[in-house]
Amino acid sequence: MRFPDNTATKSPWRRNSHDPAFFPMNIVPVIGLPVAAIDYAGAVAWILDHAAEGDKAYAVEAANTHVAALARADESFGEAMSRFDLICPDGMPLVWTVNASIPPEEKLKDRVYGPTLMLETLRATNSRPDVFKHFLLGGKPETLERLRSTLAEKFPDALIADAYSPPFGQWPEGESESICTRIRTSGANLIWVGLGCPKQERWIATNKDLLPPGVYFGIGAAFGFHAGEVRQAPGCLQKLGLEWAFRLLIEPRRLFRRYFTYNSLFVYYSIRDRMGD
Repeated sequence: MRFPDNTATKSPWRRNSHDPAFFPMNIVPVIGLPVAAIDYAGAVAWILDHAAEGDKAYAVEAANTHVAALARADESFGEAMSRFDLICPDGMPLVWTVNASIPPEEKLKDRVYGPTLMLETLRATNSRPDVFKHFLLGGKPETLERLRSTLAEKFPDALIADAYSPPFGQWPEGESESICTRIRTSGANLIWVGLGCPKQERWIATNKDLLPPGVYFGIGAAFGFHAGEVRQAPGCLQKLGLEWAFRLLIEPRRLFRRYFTYNSLFVYYSIRDRMGD
């Protein structure tokens, strides 16, 4: 699926749901994917505003080159991503592309890395369990146990209302409905979905109209990182856009095909779009 052309546009969003003033946010198509020119502070403000609103389900993604290239190459995944309300630039190549399309004073200084966005959101909701409740969906039971323990140490006053490890592989009939019921019963309005890409994005998009009100995140490997099961790349490599190389060294058999395919596609689509401008 093709999204709007490669022109930055302004999208209004409210920093406070009770404030009638709207603040502009640049949306820049990155090989067609509509990526917000936003930093951590802006993303967290958007998230908390919409979680507190409680009117419907909102979808948030921290997109890297894999997500962007897959959305362009796979029409059904592109359709799924078109249902997301906020797409943040997780990968540095997306930051560089966004910065090339916006004024110098608005250029991003860093990416919005999904695992860090999760921590920043938990930090912002610490001591506010009356308004914000978290739900962890995905991962193995032991991963969720370690994750809950780690988060409880870092954010003792943030409320993890519930966590659920769904069956591996094909889900039985009625599983999504059961998950929706569990989320609704928990009262959570910040739902972290760690099913892996593209399964988590497809699940959120397919069920968006049925999901209880709240903000739903496609959060990828964040569960494994924060549970201490997967090593993160050093900050210097992340800043240079080389996190993929570090992860490839750690898990070559699992990640080689993905990185080779989608990094190549990202470069190809970027060049083709630039030549077409």
